[in-house]
Amino acid sequence: MSKSGALTHFDAAGRAAMVDVSDKVETRREATAAARIVMRPETLALIMSGTAKKGDVLGVARLAGIMAAKRTADLIPLCHPLPLSAVTLDLVPDEASSAVEITATVRTTGRTGVEMEALTAASIAALTVYDMCKAVDRGMVIEGLRVLAKSGGASGDWAAE
Repeated sequence: MSKSGALTHFDAAGRAAMVDVSDKVETRREATAAARIVMRPETLALIMSGTAKKGDVLGVARLAGIMAAKRTADLIPLCHPLPLSAVTLDLVPDEASSAVEITATVRTTGRTGVEMEALTAASIAALTVYDMCKAVDRGMVIEGLRVLAKSGGASGDWAAE
């Protein structure tokens, strides 16, 4: 925390530092993030039929996203390690746009939010879909990674428009 009491990732000497959240109140916190991976229709058909050579693409991507959310502090510098109480991932094929829509929701009771954990879960799930299908479709595009909503904490609730 800076001398003014504002949260910052810089210490008094201007060096990068983890924000001290020890004076913040523990509250129930939740964040939802989304991403999508666009692919050729044939690739989506393989995923939906369960005939991709590497197996259950959506099941493996869901598990990878959950595991990644739990490791966010190991991946993002200055991110606080948090005890997560729930991580859910929905991976929904969208035939109309030849994409998989990914939504990750993360919950904790703590002193800081879980937006980074939700973003990490969604992005790693998308990367896992790419990895499992790249042999048949190297042109897949991951897009739209964003926070959809967050609740809890001093800043209150927020939702994307």
